[in-house]
Amino acid sequence: MPKIDIEKVPDVKGAGYPAPFDAPCAERLRQRLGNAGGLNDFGVNLMRLPPGNWSSQRHWHTHEDEFVYVLEGELTLVEDGGETVLRAGDCAAFPKNSGNGHHMINRAGATAVYLEAGSRSPADITYCSDIDMMSSNADGRFVHKNGTPYPER
Repeated sequence: MPKIDIEKVPDVKGAGYPAPFDAPCAERLRQRLGNAGGLNDFGVNLMRLPPGNWSSQRHWHTHEDEFVYVLEGELTLVEDGGETVLRAGDCAAFPKNSGNGHHMINRAGATAVYLEAGSRSPADITYCSDIDMMSSNADGRFVHKNGTPYPER
């Protein structure tokens, strides 16, 4: 298996959500390690989340399992059932179609670093729990829950 040179994997800044939903995630950095290694069935991302930033809008997936492992720092996991602090060495799993909206917020004073992994089902639909937004893996567009598209960026 070829070694991935992490220094050469580009950073992707922000989350790509339509405004104003992009603002809480504006400074997050993602390195798509799975893409760099040529993976197709699942993704692995190295994430850097500065203080005050969110990992994403709170969401859940219909056909995608997700897993996160904290490498450095501290994050607050926010789910339907409440909040849990995650520190280096902690992990969390989010089974597909659970309906349990989740995301992480960095409320600490230093950048948190974590790995996220998820399947890449073309049938997946991501539903945002707290806002009127969803997205399909089939086209990647963000739409209202009634299917009306958000303006293109």
